[in-house]
Amino acid sequence: MYDNLLLLKDIVDNTPLPLAVYTGEELKIELANPAMIQTWGKGDQVIGKNYLDVLPEIQNQPFFQQASGVLKSGIAFHAKDKQVDLLIDGALQTYYFNYSFIPLFDQQGKIYAVMNTGSDVTDLHLAKQQTQNAEERLRMAIDSSGMGTYEIDLATKQIKTSGNFNTIWSIDREIANEELIAKLHPEDQALREKVHQESLITGKMSYQARIINDDGSVKWVKINGKIIKDEKGTPMTIIGIIQDIHEQKQFEEELKKQVAESTQELRRSNDDLLHFANVVSHDLKEPIRKIKTFNSILKDQYKADFNENSKKFLQKVDQSAQRMQNIIEGILAYSTLDKKTQPIEKINLNEVVESIKTDLELIIKEKEAILITSELPDIQGATILIQQLFYNLIHNALKFSKADEPPRVIISFMMVNNESIEQVQITIKDNGIGLDIIHAERIFNAFERLHSKDQYEGNGLGLALCRKIAKRHGGSITAMGEKDNGAEFIVTLPLRQIAEAL
Repeated sequence: MYDNLLLLKDIVDNTPLPLAVYTGEELKIELANPAMIQTWGKGDQVIGKNYLDVLPEIQNQPFFQQASGVLKSGIAFHAKDKQVDLLIDGALQTYYFNYSFIPLFDQQGKIYAVMNTGSDVTDLHLAKQQTQNAEERLRMAIDSSGMGTYEIDLATKQIKTSGNFNTIWSIDREIANEELIAKLHPEDQALREKVHQESLITGKMSYQARIINDDGSVKWVKINGKIIKDEKGTPMTIIGIIQDIHEQKQFEEELKKQVAESTQELRRSNDDLLHFANVVSHDLKEPIRKIKTFNSILKDQYKADFNENSKKFLQKVDQSAQRMQNIIEGILAYSTLDKKTQPIEKINLNEVVESIKTDLELIIKEKEAILITSELPDIQGATILIQQLFYNLIHNALKFSKADEPPRVIISFMMVNNESIEQVQITIKDNGIGLDIIHAERIFNAFERLHSKDQYEGNGLGLALCRKIAKRHGGSITAMGEKDNGAEFIVTLPLRQIAEAL
């Protein structure tokens, strides 16, 4: 008998679950194992004391009444995940317990005590609460986003839905998976089947389809899903999200329409520009040529009959005709650049510069200009376009010189690497009239002039053409300078071209 009692005491003392026994109306503590004493946090001297004397903080909590009720009725009381506020080290702390009050009967069947058992589930409660909060936040996010979620049991074909699922599908009741599939547009049925077959291998599905509403209208949706498999790899469940993308689709269609219209309009404008260039080429160049010819005849054959004013007028006619010819040639070059495909070839930039110096020999001698050129590298490109690019830049450096100072043009370069692409950066620096830095971009606009045509000849297309050529070669051109203190143009070009033609 003694051994049995000792065994029972060892079991009670060593069980990790809190356990206590109360007797009498005041619930005198007859037994409390170490786990219960630790839970109360009131020290070891609790045996023989009344329940409320040890735990006065639960005066307004239901535990005393629950235990007393069991002692009177003989009916056990069980509670799960209930809040318990205990005073630990002078501070009231909140716990959550699964606990029971169980009546104890003597041999005559009379209740003589109540046994209290408990299990601290605070961590489990907090984890559950965090999960619920996360699920609630997710639900709110899904609801506010306009999406709907679904879960399909592949064995039973039952569907669980939430969010805006029913609204998107235009249904007001539970519906079988086959009925949902039937609401898809006939042209999208094959796509859905294909995606679902592929998902058996990939585990994921994503597709866009049309839902046919009861009134015959169509709604675009996007469906994303994932297949959940059991430990044997057998598909068990599909979970997914459905999203109404009808407005997005309408926007895309409208955007495509506008892009198509804009493209057509741009193509028409380009065609008109090319037609205009052809008109200029065939119909305007000839009258200009005749004006210059007849003006030259007048000056040569009848110069003795003209006074100084008449000669001055003839000179102005010749200048105006030449200016018109320059404008026509500039328009032709600018408008037809994008229409002509040029072969890519190796270009010796030193030869290009020497050729340009020969072309500009007269103005170089006239202005006593000095050109200092570095040994430039070879590049790939369209020779005729690169020639035009550097001709315009060098000619500009000579043209916009100071009246009292010979032009000095320095051409230098450095190698640069941009995103693993080898490029050459060529700088053309002069000592001319310069430019205000605030106009550094404006000068590249077509027909843009910073000076009057009476001061400096030109059609306002030279630098615009330069930028067009640089971009066509995958490069760039920028300008720097200071008013009355020279200008600097920096041309960056790749050493090699990817395509076979430009």
